[in-house]
Amino acid sequence: MTRPVWVKKAAVVGILAVVYFVAGKLGLELAYVHASATAVWPCTGIAIAALLVYGFEIWPGILIGAFLVNLTTAGNVGTSIGIAAGNTLEGLAGWYLVSKLAAGKEAFARAQDIFKFALLAGMAATTISATIGVVTLAAGGFADWAAAGSIWSTWWLGDAVGAVIVTPLLLLWRENPRLQWSREQSFELAALFAGMMATAWVLFGGVFHAELKNYPLEYLCIPFLIWAAFRYGQREVATAICVLAGVAAWGTTHGFGPFAGQTRNTSLLLMQAFLGIAAITSLAVAAEVSEHQRSEERARNLAVSDPLTGLANYRQLVEALETEIKRYGRTERPFVVLLLDLDGLKKINDAYGHIVGSRALCRLADMLRLYSREMDTAGRYGGDEFVLILPETDAEAARLVAQRIVKRLAEDGEEPKIFVSIGMAVYPHDGETLNEILGAADRELYREKGVPKKRSLLPS
Repeated sequence: MTRPVWVKKAAVVGILAVVYFVAGKLGLELAYVHASATAVWPCTGIAIAALLVYGFEIWPGILIGAFLVNLTTAGNVGTSIGIAAGNTLEGLAGWYLVSKLAAGKEAFARAQDIFKFALLAGMAATTISATIGVVTLAAGGFADWAAAGSIWSTWWLGDAVGAVIVTPLLLLWRENPRLQWSREQSFELAALFAGMMATAWVLFGGVFHAELKNYPLEYLCIPFLIWAAFRYGQREVATAICVLAGVAAWGTTHGFGPFAGQTRNTSLLLMQAFLGIAAITSLAVAAEVSEHQRSEERARNLAVSDPLTGLANYRQLVEALETEIKRYGRTERPFVVLLLDLDGLKKINDAYGHIVGSRALCRLADMLRLYSREMDTAGRYGGDEFVLILPETDAEAARLVAQRIVKRLAEDGEEPKIFVSIGMAVYPHDGETLNEILGAADRELYREKGVPKKRSLLPS
């Protein structure tokens, strides 16, 4: 028996509270302008990702985690509740805006939705937490009103960059957790990350620190992000950004790198601004590249497939036949061509309409897919005629395949009942060229059409 839904929700709420608390405490280790305001706040990204995946019902996890983070940091119970409420409302606002206006969990599939996410969740929703937090602290006497502007800008930027860096990382890895890289891709990805890490370490690790300080060499990391965008995708780009953010944060807090300035907080703010822009730009580039690749794939599929049935079209059938003829020249293994004709399609269209007629064609196509091996080629020859190419198959085996197709069509339970006539030709016995083998199958098909349907559809 499965556990009740509320038990699963409670478990998610509890885990979210723990993760939020741990991430919050780590982020507040870099709080320099105020104990409760940090320029590095991954919790916003965690909260929005969790809400997009599990729904708004898990908001208590954000509230509990944020309350415990602030209660153990600074202020009192009242200020901790106020700040936690602001963090929760921030997450809910980001979730709602992204769900309604930026494709929800699919926000990182298209460049336009990535920019919407950055605007809605990264820039707009985060003002809620920063505003409520600063007002709560100042009203409670835990922050000076004169420093409210500095605290607010730090709070807001930390939340905003946390959203645009952490949320895509979590959502993209959850959507596709499997590693499907080839050996060559794995080596290339290793080289990419090794190069980026080496560059980041030179910039932020203290190597040649005196020579590099105050030079805008952080842009040397951008080519690696673009490399990941063009060669891999959004998931790998999001990972590269997070790795770069970790190295940059460590180096900047230790006074290394181009962002190291007069104060640590100012340095972190400059670093976060750079990382946020780099994240949005590289994710958008990756999305555009992926969309272009999908468009090319759709175009290739349309060029070789029938738009109605999804089977190979005439062009692809001709190429497959030519390939099998060449294969026979090397292996001398025969192949069989089955030419199938859907009987009475015009009558079906007239009696039931063209939609039902199109469905009848798709029913036959489904049967061809069902009884096709991976090496076989099934395609629509034209109109109501289909072809099934069976490599390395003799006449007897092909006859059994045809009989199974006829039988399953008669038993598929859909109305109207459909029947097929099938002509068979064996290469090279019935022809040695493409036209000859198709002509032989066509002649066999028309002889078959004269056989009553109660008899075998293929000659014995």
